[in-house]
Amino acid sequence: MTRNDPYRQFRFRVEGIEEAGFSEVSFADTTTDPVEYREGNEPPRFRKLSGLTKYGNITLKWGITDSMKLYEWRQRVIDLGAEGERKDVSIVLIDEAGNDKARWEIEEAWPSKYDPTDFSAKGNEVAIETLELVHEGFKRVS
Repeated sequence: MTRNDPYRQFRFRVEGIEEAGFSEVSFADTTTDPVEYREGNEPPRFRKLSGLTKYGNITLKWGITDSMKLYEWRQRVIDLGAEGERKDVSIVLIDEAGNDKARWEIEEAWPSKYDPTDFSAKGNEVAIETLELVHEGFKRVS
């Protein structure tokens, strides 16, 4: 019998945003709202129909460098709106041998929130920036 071990989460890449190497990507969930429906001549219980599907935001984290491209992308959304700033993005899981193993494709993403790092003279951690992306859906395609 062949054993299939799960993949580890520490090797991945983000495609479509080439400005940084990301240390963390957090997906939010996807939910479909139930809609209760009942016709007048049916027994007193509701049918459950599917309603709108909602996609949570995706959070990207990276260590600060000299590049300001991600910040400038966010600033263009603040100044001009998201139209013209949407990007299709992919998150790719990589196995320990360096092979692509799973891919999620994110549609029409744009930055809705930017969080600069906190500073502390007591620590020696890497300075981390955070960008939150809204989008119009994602699919796992492999």
